[in-house]
Amino acid sequence: MNQANVVLITGAAKRIGAAIAKHLHQSGCNIIIHYHQSKTAADNLVNECNQRRSNSAYAIQANLTDLSDIKKLAEHAETLWGRIDHLINNASSFYATPLQSLTEACWDDIIGTNLKAPLFLAKALANDLTKQNGSIINLLDSQYQTVRENYIVYSIA
Repeated sequence: MNQANVVLITGAAKRIGAAIAKHLHQSGCNIIIHYHQSKTAADNLVNECNQRRSNSAYAIQANLTDLSDIKKLAEHAETLWGRIDHLINNASSFYATPLQSLTEACWDDIIGTNLKAPLFLAKALANDLTKQNGSIINLLDSQYQTVRENYIVYSIA
């Protein structure tokens, strides 16, 4: 019997991440829904998926700007079904950062979520993904094509 592919999706509780999670789940994958602050939305999505197919979805909270949380997320995700086949880096911070009001906290949040987290999560899962001949998908939005005034840090990330 074939085992379902196991997919970890960051920022999967809402919007595009939730749509990706639903699609992959309907395609037969087991999904791990990462969330930061959207616990209710993540739990609702997990419940919806598990009603369709028992024990096929799980939610894990992690702050992607914190390297220790990234490591814990990877370790916890790998234990759920014994492997990770695919990583989808979808989580993103997006808000204006005008130069006059730019803070280090804004920098740390946007760079941490959009740039640092995908790299270090990929590193943490590299052995498992290699063993599974898996894949990493890093999502970008159309904003990368146009420099938007007051979105300095987002443009860098």
